[in-house]
Amino acid sequence: MIPLSNFMMLSAALFVIGLYAVLVKRNVIQLLIGIEFMINAALINFVAAGKSDKNYMGGQMTALFTIVIAAASVAVALAIILNVYKYYKSIDPDKLNKLRD
Repeated sequence: MIPLSNFMMLSAALFVIGLYAVLVKRNVIQLLIGIEFMINAALINFVAAGKSDKNYMGGQMTALFTIVIAAASVAVALAIILNVYKYYKSIDPDKLNKLRD
């Protein structure tokens, strides 16, 4: 049996990696990957907390809905990124400082 603290340490490490990627990286795709790391850290917390609730499985159900919502948001974000790249020929956030003509 794996203790709950191991899941929490893994989740914290994954969240810190995602936060580092969001704060340091200068590519929109890498920013999106960092956000996904942070969402996955929250999902690990939901599932680990749901391990103690064997009757209702609230953590697992919340994680399942969160996975579906995260997949949909990534699809929308990638569509936006592709349209921005088509218009500006770059996905560097520093170069996209103005979004009008």
